[in-house]
Order: sequence, then structure tokens, then C-alpha cells
Amino acid sequence: MKNTTLELVDDKSVEIGVKEERRAEVAKSLSTFLASTYTLYMKTLYYHWNVTGSNFSSLHALFEDQYNDLHDAGDKIAERIRMLGHFTPGTFSEYMELSYISEDKKLPENSTKMVENLLKDNETCSLQARKVMKTAEAAEDEVTVDMMVDRMSTHDEAAWMLRSLIQ
Repeated sequence: MKNTTLELVDDKSVEIGVKEERRAEVAKSLSTFLASTYTLYMKTLYYHWNVTGSNFSSLHALFEDQYNDLHDAGDKIAERIRMLGHFTPGTFSEYMELSYISEDKKLPENSTKMVENLLKDNETCSLQARKVMKTAEAAEDEVTVDMMVDRMSTHDEAAWMLRSLIQ
């Protein structure tokens, strides 16, 4: 996991059956996943806006479905961090520091490269969700475990769809 500088700054009492130290570990792990989720969201949206070629229509629609899911997931992840008694990262600089997904420095040269990039990044997010899940399991935080199972399934499906487009 990337090193994070996030601290518990919300001084409200949280009694949800997960010990404070464990909540902090889960929140830290979720914060890196939130950063990866929103970095992938921005990349997918960027590709949606800029895809061209004979497969424009299908990729434009697929990317839209995927970025909408990522946006909704990011909101749920951030709310879970808050439920654990922590504030969330939310700036681009924090996301770039925390994310396992890198941003593009320039637009990929074609739609095939876009698909390949998103495939790799969805696989990365699936693997990262598995790490968050293990942290949540150790903390006996079943809500976060369930959330990560859902995210793994969604990223696995997205990767499968993207993989099927590569010839």
C-alpha cells in the first residue's frame, strides 16, 4: 500500500463494532482505493470524450457506463471512510500521491491503446480491492468486505469486457 499521511481528524465518537485502530487501518486502505477509483474515473471520462474511429459509438457508450459506475463507487467508498470516522482525500494532488493508477500524460494514439490502458487499470483496481478486503477482514469490518467483493466483481467484469475488444 502506498504511504498515506491521512489522520483521524473527526473527533466524533464512532461505535460500530470495529476498534478504533482497525478503523484507521481500513480507512487508510480505503483512501488509497478511493484515489485509484477516481483516477480511473477521470481516465475513463477522458477517453469517453476523446475516442475516435470505426468503433466510436460502442466505445463511447462503454466508457460512459464505466465512468458512471466509477463515480458512484467513489461516492460510496468516501462515505464508508466517513462512517469509519475519518475524513477522505479529495484533491487531485492527494489522488496522485495515493493512487495505484497513473494518469495519462497525453491522449493515447488510438482506441486500442485506450482499451488496453483501461483493462490494465481495472485489473489493478480489482487487485487493490482484494487488499482492502483483507485489511477489512482482519478488522472484522464486514460492511467494507462486502463493498470490496462488489468492487472486485465490477472491475473483473469491466476488464473482461475490455479484454474481449482486443484482437
